[in-house]
Amino acid sequence: MSGTIYEFFGYRSSDRSEIAVRAAHEKRCPFINDICQKRLSDGTISGVCTVKPVTSKPVICCPIRLYADEYKILKDIAECSFAYGIPIFAGGVAVAEARLRGAPVVAVFGKRWGGELRLPQKDGVGNYYVDWVLALLDSEGVLKEFVAVEVQTIDTTGNYRASRDGLLSKSRDVIQSTVGLNWENVNKRIIPQLVYKGQVLQREEKCRKGLFFVCPTPVYEKIVARLGGEENLVKYALQPASITFLAYDLWEQTVTGEGEPLDVELDKTRSTTVYKVQEAFNNVTLPSENIYETAIKVALDFKPI
Repeated sequence: MSGTIYEFFGYRSSDRSEIAVRAAHEKRCPFINDICQKRLSDGTISGVCTVKPVTSKPVICCPIRLYADEYKILKDIAECSFAYGIPIFAGGVAVAEARLRGAPVVAVFGKRWGGELRLPQKDGVGNYYVDWVLALLDSEGVLKEFVAVEVQTIDTTGNYRASRDGLLSKSRDVIQSTVGLNWENVNKRIIPQLVYKGQVLQREEKCRKGLFFVCPTPVYEKIVARLGGEENLVKYALQPASITFLAYDLWEQTVTGEGEPLDVELDKTRSTTVYKVQEAFNNVTLPSENIYETAIKVALDFKPI
């Protein structure tokens, strides 16, 4: 596979404005206003937000890229889960804010907000952890209900150092490299995690809307394809056993010039249940019978010397 870097330190690779060049020089992420958190295997700061395979559209590969517009995805989920216009606050100050305002608020627990929740581990591993928890508090700061949120993009394969070096050069060159996308992780890691965590959350009395899964549109499309199409993900109203997919994509129409990142907009949404996802995942499409026998016979069909 091969491709190019499409977004670098928050800005399009084709963007040669002063602010885009400075972000790369300072290695800063504009979405968290801090040093880029994405690292290469040797510890070097990556700066790669989005890659573009030669044969497909750009695909976001850094989860932090989805936190554009001051974590708009969290506001979208709070509105979908609870009600429109309820303000969100870091978990550590949410109770005080609710009492001060005399109105409900949403407490956010996650990296750079209220911190991760202290959950028990299973076999020494944090199997239960989710990226975010949004908790609805009443005007007295009392917990009423909550939802959990997982955010996933896609890992890269190959090597994009040539592309990265080109963008760090004075001419900010867009250079093709061997970078690709690890779609197999959709099968091996993402779907089984959603099923497991969805089942755990269903046992929580106050988790009445289930699990929300945020990902780029191409990742959502791969998941749906692996599950046999959207017809296998029967729509259900929000409930404790829900898995709600929220697919976000780059919105090219919002930028007319250089010097500003592309917006990320909600593109597709679908609520189903953990059981429908599990059923679709287990119901694999098998190949024709005797494919191994046929392959062996083909391999054995050689001419003797």
